[in-house]
Amino acid sequence: MKGAALSGFAGMMMTEGSPEKIRCGREALGWPIRKWLTDHFGDRVAFDEPMSRHTSFRVGGSADAFLSLRGIRELTMIARFCKEKGIPYLVIGDGTNLLVTDAGIRGVVMTLTAGFREIKKIKDEGPEVTIQGMAGARARMLCRFAVREGFAGLNFAVGIPGTVGGALMMNAGTPRGCMADVVECVEIFHPEGRIEKYPRHDLHFTYRKMTWGLEPIADKENSIILSGFFRLRRSDARLLKTEADAILKERRERQPWRLPSAGCFFKNPTGDISAGNLIDRAGLKGKSIGGAQVSKRHANFIVNTGKATASDILVLAEEIEETVLKVFGVKLEPEVKIIGS
Repeated sequence: MKGAALSGFAGMMMTEGSPEKIRCGREALGWPIRKWLTDHFGDRVAFDEPMSRHTSFRVGGSADAFLSLRGIRELTMIARFCKEKGIPYLVIGDGTNLLVTDAGIRGVVMTLTAGFREIKKIKDEGPEVTIQGMAGARARMLCRFAVREGFAGLNFAVGIPGTVGGALMMNAGTPRGCMADVVECVEIFHPEGRIEKYPRHDLHFTYRKMTWGLEPIADKENSIILSGFFRLRRSDARLLKTEADAILKERRERQPWRLPSAGCFFKNPTGDISAGNLIDRAGLKGKSIGGAQVSKRHANFIVNTGKATASDILVLAEEIEETVLKVFGVKLEPEVKIIGS
């Protein structure tokens, strides 16, 4: 199974520029490193933590260490420590677009969802406003904030799971719009502790991807999205809420939201052809391997029916890829990020 390119907070928040499938080292953390983490973070660090607890797929092996960060000072400290000791690290959000292999993750996995979740208005310029959403805030909360305040432009994201950072890194969107349409600038943390804002003209958006600046890929590998600034328009809060409710209702009717999944598993090959349509026409709806199943409601969702392993999901995804390629001559690419040893 060919893994998808890792990004900075997908559904989650992860480092940009990493290889197609992330392999996070081979050696588990030794006692001195575990002691340092415990001394500095106390009960907010967990060792040999099952990633099934932190991904919407509810599968995946253990991370050597899992840590919840409260602020910039802690992020800077742990980033410098990991760099000094040669310890790989990843930053994730809600794990809603993430598949962790059964072998788990070597190194430190960190989440910003506890300490980086503020949402606020930054600028008010007549009919236009700018709001800031920190990377660990849920995307749904950003949408709710905009609707409540009467700011239009984010309703396309209603119902999209995950965090603001993940939505930015994935250029999350629907046929109604995408992050590229509303982003004014993005704030990035670099591993040496430097924080830099990248304005819209220094951000590069493509389908389900965002990059920034002119730095070579190697310089971005441990950089982390801290927040996004969004340029919106004043509107009627009641009308926005009515529209948002209708969008959410439509999504719930079309998608298998009651079962664990990571959303759409494959990217759409083109704007006119959807991956779900190809998978459906290939006769794969309902296809199961172990506890993994192609959703009977939406063919581009692989769902965990209760006892799936990451291997079940990967084998089923590979079979989908091979069948669609054989039947239609179209190569599907995963949208879900695949990480692990």
